[in-house]
Amino acid sequence: MTDVTVVGSGPNGLVAAVIAARAGLSVRVLEAAPTIGGGLRTAELTLPGFRHDVCATVHPAGLASPVFRKLGLLDRVDWVVPEMSYAHPLDGGRAGLAWRDLDRTVDGLGRDGAAWRRLLAPLIARSRGVVDFTGSQLLRVPRDPIAAVLFGLRALEQGSPAWNSRFDGDVAPALLTGVVAHAAGPMPSLSGAGAGMLLAMHGHGVGWGLPVGGSQVIADALADELRARGGEIVTDAAVTSLSDVADSRAVLLDTSPELLFSAELPASYARALRRYRYGSGVAKVDFALSGPVPWANPDVGLSPTVHLGGSRAEIAAAENAVHRGFQPGAAGADGGARHPYVLATQPTVADPSRAPAGKHVLWAYTHVPAGSTLDATELITAEVERFAPGFRDVVLASAASSAVEMGRYNANYIGGDIYSGELTLRQLVKRPVVSTAPWRTPIDGVYLCSSATPPGPAVHGFNGWFAAKLALKERFGLR
Repeated sequence: MTDVTVVGSGPNGLVAAVIAARAGLSVRVLEAAPTIGGGLRTAELTLPGFRHDVCATVHPAGLASPVFRKLGLLDRVDWVVPEMSYAHPLDGGRAGLAWRDLDRTVDGLGRDGAAWRRLLAPLIARSRGVVDFTGSQLLRVPRDPIAAVLFGLRALEQGSPAWNSRFDGDVAPALLTGVVAHAAGPMPSLSGAGAGMLLAMHGHGVGWGLPVGGSQVIADALADELRARGGEIVTDAAVTSLSDVADSRAVLLDTSPELLFSAELPASYARALRRYRYGSGVAKVDFALSGPVPWANPDVGLSPTVHLGGSRAEIAAAENAVHRGFQPGAAGADGGARHPYVLATQPTVADPSRAPAGKHVLWAYTHVPAGSTLDATELITAEVERFAPGFRDVVLASAASSAVEMGRYNANYIGGDIYSGELTLRQLVKRPVVSTAPWRTPIDGVYLCSSATPPGPAVHGFNGWFAAKLALKERFGLR
């Protein structure tokens, strides 16, 4: 009998597996796909030699993660941290530029620079406390109450109708809104604002770093340690029922909660899981480029991450329309919005190894209603062209994935939701159930360690860390 079986080889599953192996337990990881990594996979999706990240590329939460630091990933993975964390082009060749250097960012924001500093500088000064507060569950007393209060007040401001009260111009609010929109939900909202505050803080702290060679190297580094400690990884090994892993003393699921329905659940827990809600999907396009993106504002080309969609009002309209069930870019009296929000990364700006010499890759997605079949190639191409005239001329090839196809690629992306659950304030407390130990399930020896548990999505390993620690204590008497 195996001590620990981990289902799924995403970052949380691999972190959980390594922790169990470090405790001296026998560990196996079962992965349904032919390769490991989950949201960390890197592959040639367009042309030979062009390496695209299938899901995540830039990992500010990873660089700031105490879990990654304890596991040595910050040393064993070669990270590059660009001078500019993210950029936000606007019409007329203007752009908001979030440099890692806060002072440089403030100078570039003109009359709103001081307001930007007042918003983020207190969080940067107490960043460890903010990471601790946001890196667990909300049902506990924060170790740094001052950091929690500072963070909460700013999330409350930017997550309420008062969100425009701080700024006078349009560049700073657009720059912040591009980050907030990562959370894929209505705007303004407390949960989205909280996610945006955390990411913006990292932008001036540890930076928005990315691993050289692609996100796959993070998964590979964890897998290497697991194997070195005697652990086993089996690919092409789909688990469709918990009966498939009954020969293990403890089971950790780096999956959506749906797999739990394959077992008999207490009625109250089953009802709670049925009330769990998934969020918007993503429609993604990868581009192989003959050269750099010809941004109208050349400074935008210095940042691996670019947020498109225009002003704060335009992005809010786009995200709210998707939340109401409209396809992005569906302008008209029916409630749609003219322009989509697009999150784009151009990793070859910082890591030229991902494409042949002189060539580039661009990765972009837009939010869509869950289960959408939209091919977003033209929609995203047009939005890039809005701020980079001539973009079409540098496209060598592209590969599109609709929300439905994202769900087929990874069964945990229900309806194309890459976050494994809608990011609302309610579901940050109830993820997937309200509990002081939400990683534990009522099934003996079965724990959930995916993004459907606190503290939610991002590549930081917290979910796997908490679930594994709980399993080690309860099943094996280990701390």
